[in-house]
Amino acid sequence: MVVEIKWTSEVLDDIENIAQFIAKDSEHYTILQTERFFERTIILVSHPLAGSLVPELKSKNIRQLMEGNYRIIYAVVSPYRIDILTVHHRKRLLSSNPQFE
Repeated sequence: MVVEIKWTSEVLDDIENIAQFIAKDSEHYTILQTERFFERTIILVSHPLAGSLVPELKSKNIRQLMEGNYRIIYAVVSPYRIDILTVHHRKRLLSSNPQFE
């Protein structure tokens, strides 16, 4: 079974904001970190439930993958589709994210 991974416009904005922040210190690490977000989610194509549940949300369809200091939060929409919802810094409360207010 192959799963389609859909990146929402909100998550692409999140990644752009993260990239702008990191770029203040290092253009090199900006590129590395943003590539890691996309590479980390490749596992979902064959294993959509690879991520852990998001404890704050208590939903079996909302899961997360960790990548460095970030949580890549995604929704299992169907057996054939995953929506990446947000990339969120681990030290910030999830309730501060507009996606989950």
